Amino acid sequence: MSASAAGPASASADLLAAARAWLASDPDPDDRAELSSLLAAAEDGSPAAVTELADRFAAPLAFGTAGLRGAMAAGLNRMNVAVVLRTTAGLVSYLADQGWAGRPVVVGYDARHRSSRFASAAVSVLTEAGHPVYLAQEPVPTPLVAFATRALGATAGVQITASHNPPADNGYKVYLGNGAQIVPPADTDIAARIPDTTPTPGPPAARVSPLAVTGAYIAGAVGTALHTSARDVRVVYTPMHGVGRDTVQHLFSVGGFPAPAVVPEQAEPDADFPTVAFPNPEEPGALDLALDLARRTSADVVLANDPDADRLAVAIPLAGVTGAPGSDGSGEWRPLSGDEIGILLADWLLSQGTGADRLVVTTIVSSSMLRRLASARGVEYAETLTGFKWIVRAAVDHADLEFVYGYEEALGSSVGTLVRDKDGMSAALAFAELVAVEKAAGRRVTDRLDDLARELGVHATRQRSLVLTGADGLARMHAAVEGLVASPPSEIVGRPVTSVEDLRLGSRLPPTDGVVLRGEGVRLIVRPSGTEPKLKCYAEAVLPAGEDLAAARAAGAATVERILTECASLLG
Repeated sequence: MSASAAGPASASADLLAAARAWLASDPDPDDRAELSSLLAAAEDGSPAAVTELADRFAAPLAFGTAGLRGAMAAGLNRMNVAVVLRTTAGLVSYLADQGWAGRPVVVGYDARHRSSRFASAAVSVLTEAGHPVYLAQEPVPTPLVAFATRALGATAGVQITASHNPPADNGYKVYLGNGAQIVPPADTDIAARIPDTTPTPGPPAARVSPLAVTGAYIAGAVGTALHTSARDVRVVYTPMHGVGRDTVQHLFSVGGFPAPAVVPEQAEPDADFPTVAFPNPEEPGALDLALDLARRTSADVVLANDPDADRLAVAIPLAGVTGAPGSDGSGEWRPLSGDEIGILLADWLLSQGTGADRLVVTTIVSSSMLRRLASARGVEYAETLTGFKWIVRAAVDHADLEFVYGYEEALGSSVGTLVRDKDGMSAALAFAELVAVEKAAGRRVTDRLDDLARELGVHATRQRSLVLTGADGLARMHAAVEGLVASPPSEIVGRPVTSVEDLRLGSRLPPTDGVVLRGEGVRLIVRPSGTEPKLKCYAEAVLPAGEDLAAARAAGAATVERILTECASLLG
């Protein structure tokens, strides 16, 4: 029985023993001091301290989307030097078992608290095991590590990042030699090899080379993302206190664009993310400073990366839009949804080539509009599980097709195959060109959105998350999915449910925890997040544009809100 299930009193003896054992082997002095204080409080009978220890030692921090992610603190279920050492030992063992011992590995890190320290810990284990390492000499965007892994012929890549998570979090992301995130069974194979004890850090690394691939990445991104000579566009850009600014500025310069106006308050890397409540450009208020600068400078578009620059957010002026929902009340600007960014970039990039042997990819929780676009353009379409590790896998598995573009609704985009992961920087370059082309034709991005809605129908989408923290959070998520599968509703917003797809069965995709409910013109998907303690509900409503596009959009928006309200009720 776990500590959380048994309660503090009956679990305290085993729990305190586990904490003392961890404390004795933890190589990080800061973590030892913090855990020692917490342990003393638990020994004095503090219920809060025992509860905290129970959460930290309930289970190992598990591999989620391509690696680890969690709050930084001492303990088995947290991100810390000891966990990084153990995980890297598991990775080294896995590489050896695959016949890849002694081959180069790329290691990078972002600007979060302790990222550099975690990277050094990983390098110490890798070099002790005989792996030459290409190490970033400063914080770098995650797409550069994915690019470098393949470009440098490495057998694996490790990026220390928690992407857009809160300041207290960090993570450990793994790529294999093809430059793609790990997928099953590699993730479970690595996890199975992670030792129960913390290895002693090796001596100072002797086989480390600097990670110097930015120039090659810039040249490749410009060659992949740009197709025309249109460059007249005024861009406001924010790196969201992250590491994307310098690379993006270089991209725009080499690509021939005017220099973006960078939001000054968010320009420098800052692990505390002081101007935002949550460093995710999807979150309400995260783009406020960028929108203020856009209004003052009469910008054509706002482009934003998350802190590790693998996601792209976009905001556009609203003037001239036909019934677009979601304005900020001023009628001036609004952020685009991930589905809107995805369909715009897919349509734009497909328009720059010909041939049926081209491929676009998205996930099961994204809008079904991309499927309709692919059919209308006569190209191949693939649908995957949530997560870019699966989107890229579709491209790898269809090597006979030209991978044009892939996206997920959570602001992830991949333009071509330069980076086999989401890349918010090359996507920003491609979107800037799209805006410049529309501007040169006397049009706006909203005109292209209107054209697509009239051609393919209105596709209203939205998602809502329920936060489920604590040691039993994952169990509660599983129970929620099981409940919907076992007892699905007969209707969604008054429309009969025509199918219930249990994603755990893996009938058309690899098994995953989730359920899809479909009715005529409506869809609801419920699944646990792979990176955060959230149960996510995704709603879609599809209807013809008709004669009144504004009315159709309003009806679609109202329908998805009703679906999400019903979902919350279904989940209790």
